Amino acid sequence: MVEEKDFQKRVQQIGELVHEIEAVADPAARTGAKQLVQALMDLHGTGLERILEIIFQSGATGQIIINDLGRDPLVSSLLILYGIHPEDLQTRVERTLNQIRSRLFKAGAEATLISAGDGDVRIRVRVEPHSCGSTARAARATVEEAIYEAAPDLKSLVIEGLDEPTASGFVALEKLAGAPNIAAFSDSNSPLAERVSIGSDGMD
Repeated sequence: MVEEKDFQKRVQQIGELVHEIEAVADPAARTGAKQLVQALMDLHGTGLERILEIIFQSGATGQIIINDLGRDPLVSSLLILYGIHPEDLQTRVERTLNQIRSRLFKAGAEATLISAGDGDVRIRVRVEPHSCGSTARAARATVEEAIYEAAPDLKSLVIEGLDEPTASGFVALEKLAGAPNIAAFSDSNSPLAERVSIGSDGMD
């Protein structure tokens, strides 16, 4: 079974290869390679969308399955990669902060989401007065690890009081290829865009 870290490494390798395409001197070869990447993206994106639609059509059981897929780290990363994750960035960040809240509290820290607009996530972390430096470092590491795992597509992460802005290394495939977004869930005409909600208790 492919581990999440291995998956992320493969994604990075794809990004590096696509960037190498941009450096190809032959215009015809460069265009052909980019068209190949676009064709594969379209094929995979359409296939993934159809898979989710079929699952959704099975009713309440399908909703549960989609919930589980969206929470699985590897599958979630794949859906984010193709821009078809049913949850937006802010929703994923808020849920993640709720999940690590107790861990931070035990360490004497608290994290609050300030904003997540346009891919720029801003979080405020407070540590108990008179805490040692290791507390702040541990809190920062906990928040960064959790946020980057849940939202690798963010553009920057600012942790007020603990750190300076850091940029995500994630690049969506459609951005790498210079192609339009293939996100099925961002299409207002898609039934999944209107009806699928990971984490909901049932169907709309």
